[in-house]
Amino acid sequence: MTQEKIHSILTSVTDPEVPVLTILDLGIVREIKQENAAIEISITPTYSGCPAMGTIADDICKAFRAEGIENISVKMVLSPAWTTDWLSEEGKKKLSAYGIAPPLDHDADKAALWKGAKLIPCPQCQSTNTKMISMFGSTACKSLHQCNECYETFDYFKCLK
Repeated sequence: MTQEKIHSILTSVTDPEVPVLTILDLGIVREIKQENAAIEISITPTYSGCPAMGTIADDICKAFRAEGIENISVKMVLSPAWTTDWLSEEGKKKLSAYGIAPPLDHDADKAALWKGAKLIPCPQCQSTNTKMISMFGSTACKSLHQCNECYETFDYFKCLK
């Protein structure tokens, strides 16, 4: 099987918590090993307690089996820890279009989360006149914010390094 075919299959596997993102957009695919007819995909969770990893591993296997590849395995790799630096630029655009503010750079993110600075642009109207409502949003890797211009609430995908 070619690397292009493997890549094509992996683009069909989405994050169950943010279904507009593929696992390649998230940057959680760490390694692809192919030996004879066996394929092993190594993935890293976005955080060590991420409840979606079992589902993602199952979805990877289902995607390959749907293509007639039975000898597929998924390995969980915890080190190095995932960072939002691994999120693709396309993934960041998809997050914003979906209504989730993508991660900022590390310094801006720390200021927005800890000092209350209004730096996170609203994914609906792009205003930076926003406020954090809760450190935790729909999942632990997101915080909940509200726009003071359009009044929409939105998740912010926290910057992890």
